[in-house]
Amino acid sequence: MSTALVVENDPSDPPARLAEWLTEAELPLTVVRPHAGDELPETLDEYLALVVLGGDQDAYPAADGTPGAPWFPRLEGLLRKAVRGRVPTLGVCLGAQLLATAHGGLVERSTSGPEIGPGLVGRRDAADTDPLFKFVPLLPDVIQWHRDEITELPLNAVLLAASTRYPYQAFRIGDRAWGVQFHLECDLEMIERWTASDAATLAELGYDPEAVVAATAGALADVEEVWQPFAARFASLALGTLPDPDILNPGTGRTLPLLGN
Repeated sequence: MSTALVVENDPSDPPARLAEWLTEAELPLTVVRPHAGDELPETLDEYLALVVLGGDQDAYPAADGTPGAPWFPRLEGLLRKAVRGRVPTLGVCLGAQLLATAHGGLVERSTSGPEIGPGLVGRRDAADTDPLFKFVPLLPDVIQWHRDEITELPLNAVLLAASTRYPYQAFRIGDRAWGVQFHLECDLEMIERWTASDAATLAELGYDPEAVVAATAGALADVEEVWQPFAARFASLALGTLPDPDILNPGTGRTLPLLGN
């Protein structure tokens, strides 16, 4: 059976709850860990979908042109192939940033400072006709943990969610590729690890680490209420079971028949 390809960019950010939600929706997963030496495939011909997770790396090159990770150029190539081939794709945090840069968008260190912990984002009007976002509430709960931000979306991207400090919180490219700046996958254990490893940043921001953990613990049920069904809809799209009227022609807004990958 074909599977969805999940790219884990950093050992600190495994698929966790997102993997549970996707597999509960009957989408089998193959996780590759390039940070541990796994090779990325050349193509996505054998996969039902592509999921790219977060990480501590930068989506943009260093001053000397070195990529944020050695495998990022190849991963960006896969993200371009996914959009061209209409392979259902989901980029999370760093994954969303790489989806943007792969298609001509811009990612930079945010001048607004880090965004950490639970919060809300605002759904934009374009989400009303999006096959995944149209069922998301107007102000969904999310978990944030990032220093960089997308400052320019690709020209062909559709903005789906925003916030006051970070205007590009979610977007779609084509009709099957989504990027979300926030984290869907986090469980409490992950947040506890991030709080310990990012103690200096939390101190600089004046955050109490225990308060961040407690606030996140209190938000996880609300996050699940919104994003578990979202993940299930993504799985249905990958499996070819999302109803045809939910697939949009990105150029006209008309519905398209559900095609194979």
